[in-house]
Amino acid sequence: MQAPVEHLDGLKRLDIRFSLDPISRFLKRLNNPHSAYGTVLVGGTNGKGSIAAMVASALSRGGFRVGLYTSPHLIDVQERIRIDGKMISREEMDTWIEIVKGHSTENLTYFEFLTAVAFLYFHQRKVDLAILEVGMGGRLDATNVVSPLVSVVSNISLDHTEYLGRRLEEIAWEKGGIIKKGGVCINAVKQRRLQKLLEEICRKRGATIYSLGREITINTHPDGSFSYRGIEMRYDNLVCPLKGKHQIENAAVALGVIEALAMKGFGIDDDAVFDGIHDVKWEGRLEVIRHSPTVLLDGAHNAGGASTLARALMEDFSYKKLIFIFGVLKDKDYKAMLKKLLPLGDRLILTSPNTERAMPPEALLPFAKQYLRRIEVMKNSREALKRALSIANENDLICITGSLYLIGEIKKAFSVAF
Repeated sequence: MQAPVEHLDGLKRLDIRFSLDPISRFLKRLNNPHSAYGTVLVGGTNGKGSIAAMVASALSRGGFRVGLYTSPHLIDVQERIRIDGKMISREEMDTWIEIVKGHSTENLTYFEFLTAVAFLYFHQRKVDLAILEVGMGGRLDATNVVSPLVSVVSNISLDHTEYLGRRLEEIAWEKGGIIKKGGVCINAVKQRRLQKLLEEICRKRGATIYSLGREITINTHPDGSFSYRGIEMRYDNLVCPLKGKHQIENAAVALGVIEALAMKGFGIDDDAVFDGIHDVKWEGRLEVIRHSPTVLLDGAHNAGGASTLARALMEDFSYKKLIFIFGVLKDKDYKAMLKKLLPLGDRLILTSPNTERAMPPEALLPFAKQYLRRIEVMKNSREALKRALSIANENDLICITGSLYLIGEIKKAFSVAF
């Protein structure tokens, strides 16, 4: 008999689908469990997971029962579904996979199936709120069947262009699809033309928009803390444990969401706000897993993420030599990623995440040679890590990046053997 998770894994072979019809029909047959609790829908290109985790962390500390649904996972699929910071158990995951499988007359995709599991689990566990990370795009993403209390557009850069469009305006329009009639949008998009596009979407839908840099501002301090000036609230001396200045911006967006939720009856006290931001954990994003030498994991998997990582490497870390381990999926803009990262490096090990979607590392070699001379190719990511550790001195930095699939493999290998 096929194990439940094996059934779920078997759905990976199905194509990505841009339609809300199958999951909408499925959920309707189960009396729309996703309508039983308030939701926040977090979209954008990068930073979605960090923002969602911060919002969930603060609201949980404020006394609410909070579901968190994110993607992708790093090691185990259970990571995607959490309540008050605790992952769904394997037994519960198996139970809900069987329930969705038993009630589905649709050929749900992997992401649709998991989204249905999350919605049902959150309903059964009686959450007050669910913070949902959009999988891809927004308008036709499976998460967009909800009517969110707040929608977030974190930022916009080129990614998934074969599905979302090759122009930033096309991508912005897809991501703006999570803004609902009469809703609230927290916006962190920096490009003025895209800001105007989102503002026009909000105007047509009668939605209210609050933007980072306008209604929401931050000031950073030399000690690493920051101050927040928002829609109505002011907070001083906040601390975000996630590395990188971009995470302070993500924290400001999360605080904007928390303010907007308070206006809708989900208010929390200042201690919960401070503690929620201070104690948040989000793996695989500028995550240091070892010192001497420093081993840094970052799931940057598009050009925007690579730019953010490059800035962090220049501003937030010190090292003698920088050794990259890089692996990427075929559908990513790896040329732009290599261009942004490799000029900072001293050595490069090209490898491959263990998925059929991975780019062969040897195919990356011609592009990498434009920026670095000392390059090795090792198809196995674990062997790539061993090699990097063997050539690094205690003051060096090993940066592993290019794919969250790669980050998950390295974390798993590191926990077992290093």
